Amino acid sequence: MKSYLSLIPISAKIHRRQNRMTLLCIIFAVFMVTAIFSMAEIGIRMEQLRLSDKHEDFSFLESLTGTAMGQTLLMTAIAMFLLVLIAGILMISSSINSSVSQRTQFFGMMRCIGMSRQQIIRFVCLESLNWCKTAIPIGLLSGILMSWILSAALRFLVGEEFSNIPLFNISGIGIVSGILVGIITVLLAARTPAKHAASVSPIAAVSGNSEKTKTSFSSVHTGFLKIETALGIHHAAAAKKNLVLMAGSFALSIILFLSFSVLIDFVDHLMPQSAAASDLDISSSDGSNSIDCALRQTLANMDGVKQVYGRRSSFDVAAGLDGDTALSGAVDLVSFDDFDLKALRKDGTLCRGSNLSKVFGDSKYVLATWDQNSSLDIGDSVIVGNEQLTIAGLLNYDPFSENGLAGGKITLITSDETFARLTGIFDYSLMLIQTDSDVTDEDIAAIRRVVEENGYTMTDKRDQRTSGTYLAFVVCIYAFLGIITLVAVLNISNSISMSVSSRIKQYGSMRAVGMDGRQLFKMILAEAFTYAFGGCVMGCAVGLPFSKIMYDFLITAHFPYASWALPVKPLAVIVLFVIATAVFAAYFPAKGIRTVSIAETINEL
Repeated sequence: MKSYLSLIPISAKIHRRQNRMTLLCIIFAVFMVTAIFSMAEIGIRMEQLRLSDKHEDFSFLESLTGTAMGQTLLMTAIAMFLLVLIAGILMISSSINSSVSQRTQFFGMMRCIGMSRQQIIRFVCLESLNWCKTAIPIGLLSGILMSWILSAALRFLVGEEFSNIPLFNISGIGIVSGILVGIITVLLAARTPAKHAASVSPIAAVSGNSEKTKTSFSSVHTGFLKIETALGIHHAAAAKKNLVLMAGSFALSIILFLSFSVLIDFVDHLMPQSAAASDLDISSSDGSNSIDCALRQTLANMDGVKQVYGRRSSFDVAAGLDGDTALSGAVDLVSFDDFDLKALRKDGTLCRGSNLSKVFGDSKYVLATWDQNSSLDIGDSVIVGNEQLTIAGLLNYDPFSENGLAGGKITLITSDETFARLTGIFDYSLMLIQTDSDVTDEDIAAIRRVVEENGYTMTDKRDQRTSGTYLAFVVCIYAFLGIITLVAVLNISNSISMSVSSRIKQYGSMRAVGMDGRQLFKMILAEAFTYAFGGCVMGCAVGLPFSKIMYDFLITAHFPYASWALPVKPLAVIVLFVIATAVFAAYFPAKGIRTVSIAETINEL
């Protein structure tokens, strides 16, 4: 052996199994960044081609950064890049720290034969970089392959504006970013474990203690807890750095989950999907209620038609609020039929507390548009003509305005029957059609002929569909969430397993004095839940404010009607995931300990 550094490939070969998690963490970080930046570059190229077709002379960089949306997307990409970087550092650092803790005797012996602290730090850092030789190429290839798969899916399954997306594109930015992230995360993650390894004294080579623990001269205080639970909490709290790293792994999973959940909300606002979205719009020449209601049944019987529904409208109708019988105010009335009303519930457009069932049929209940500056509330009364109507529900925005804000205007949504009773109008101002998925051009032409023969105008909106694009973005976001979740589970399970392995002699001694397998599992579970609880506190303390900041920056800044609310469902999902991960992480190490012979453990003491 020419140099102590020759031990690096030997150590990597011997500890191949223990290093799998570290390799996976590096692969994950490189993969995420490579895939994200590769898809971002493809998107930029597509936008460049689109703009070049429209404008002969333009600066794409100015076009990208000159708009608020472009700047927002750029800042979002940077934020997600930093989150992945931090996630990689925490996970890799936790894994390397566990690996170093398991090899205390090795580093102690190296100190015994003359290796300096600086040499040990260099050894750990170079050993960590040695993993990059395998992990970075795998991460790069996986990221490029994922970008190819996503590009193919967008082109052949989604189509629409993605029909010209390039296939088998290799992104230089994605590759360079992946390599840099892999090297930077490993170097930053290895610093603390390297210093920990360098601080191992030569005495540790003889004692074999895997951790620096303070000598305890008193028993563990159990309080109202059972002894196994108190010991588990004590084990978790004893190693402060390991507690921070483990809790940080849980916390980062929560932060990433909440952050990606905001991206889903962003896509929802950017490309809203409605159950009542129409493919064909039929309107009168002057926008009045002059479309014969009998036309609805005629169109419903035609080939290629899936659903026909219409709306009636009456503007600036004299009305009174809060008992104003003088009718000094004015409201707009819009009728929705049953299909349109049910779509409001499916789309989640109604505010909490709304009772949609009261609005159907000939009733005295209506819905009202609403924004944050509106003074309306559910249960308020509005007098229209000689009738008093009660607001049974509120829409969380105004679908009839350009920016979604009511702007002080009150728009009441009624059923067909209620509208006809109030106004005496039975014909429609707008008739909407949803077509079958297999509708043909001949079917559309036949519908157009019928519409135009009656003197109305038809607008074909099928090319404005965004359902495929929306689905593509949502699937990508959930795919990244799935990868984050999987890696977090594996990392946390591996870290707890290593923590248990470092105390195998202690657990053997406990079994020797009478602790059974069920108590061992409870003790390890208590340790895992301590990490999980700390992670939940840290994750919520950082993740919720960060979620609000992202929401305001991405959504509220561009969609004024939107307001951040506590993400109850995502938070419940991620907390349940954290609990399940803690149980999963504790089960297998506890099962492994029960298979070890007590006599074998005692012989090693």
